[in-house]
Amino acid sequence: MHKNSEVLLKIRNAQTYFPVQKGLLKRTVGHVRAVDKVSLNVYWGETLGLVGESGCGKTTLGKSILQLVPVTGGEFIYNFDGEEKDLRKLSKEEMMQARKRLQIVFQDPYSSLNPSFTIFGSLQDPLKKFGVKSKEERKRIIGDLLEAVNLHRDYMYRYPHEFSGGQRQRIGIARALSLQPELVICDEAVSALDVSIQAQVLNLLLELKEKHQLTYIFISHDLSVVEYMSDRIAVMYLGKIVELAQAEDLFANALHPYTQALLSAIPVAEVGRKRKRIVLEGNVPSPVNPPPGCAFHPRCPYAMEVCKSRVPELKTYVLDGKEHQVACHLAADKVGAPAKSRQAEVDSNATN
Repeated sequence: MHKNSEVLLKIRNAQTYFPVQKGLLKRTVGHVRAVDKVSLNVYWGETLGLVGESGCGKTTLGKSILQLVPVTGGEFIYNFDGEEKDLRKLSKEEMMQARKRLQIVFQDPYSSLNPSFTIFGSLQDPLKKFGVKSKEERKRIIGDLLEAVNLHRDYMYRYPHEFSGGQRQRIGIARALSLQPELVICDEAVSALDVSIQAQVLNLLLELKEKHQLTYIFISHDLSVVEYMSDRIAVMYLGKIVELAQAEDLFANALHPYTQALLSAIPVAEVGRKRKRIVLEGNVPSPVNPPPGCAFHPRCPYAMEVCKSRVPELKTYVLDGKEHQVACHLAADKVGAPAKSRQAEVDSNATN
């Protein structure tokens, strides 16, 4: 159970499909199921890690929350100061106002800034759009933001090419914080940086989270980074959540074979100690034509007949008094019958 029980965002049965078109007439012959019936809660003040192989749908889920891509179905219910509203049902103007609360830090620090604008030019646009009309006031705010991310305030007059990758990413973080958001989605925010710079940016994100009472969704393929940052971790495979637990519980007690394989690939720093590597056979199935039953069964070393025909539900179990969700037919054999919990509504909504 998370330390803060108040839900900031409820995702219910989220679906984001992209059409596959062929021929001169661009006929739709199928769909890429990038996000396929995902349901979960994001709690106030937590960092929810989102991990999985490239192409599993984690970035698309982040963009779907922000309504940056066309969403096919489901609900994204956000808590606006005690009033819950579905982001998909907001008008264009209402969604524009909501974006003050929801921000994103993109993966590539090189392409996320316009090279023809100074840093002041890039960071002042959202401030102008949301009512900061005085240029002097915008300069003051941007200077304070740059200092908050450990950069000199005079850097606002420089151009993006004058900065290193780590400095650019700090500027991207400053821009995300400019409107005092509540929820920040960090999409592979440190994957393009050197390891030494990664540590600096990660620590900066933790400091800013504490100072500004932020909630993070931290998207990454690097499990070591996600473990360091996250309170809870959700594991995605082929557009679905297959496991969700508190970070320490997931690393100590992974239940899904896919999660176990991911964890086995993490290098061990201790000399003389080795982790048994689980090598998955075959390739990730196509999201255009996923296999029947459990999407992981063609690569799973423990697959049973039921795995080939029935899609496993994301069910909640209790291990050592803590909630642990997993979508696997083998889970009940390992830990017993699923338990009812405050996230039981997620299970029921996900299957409706």
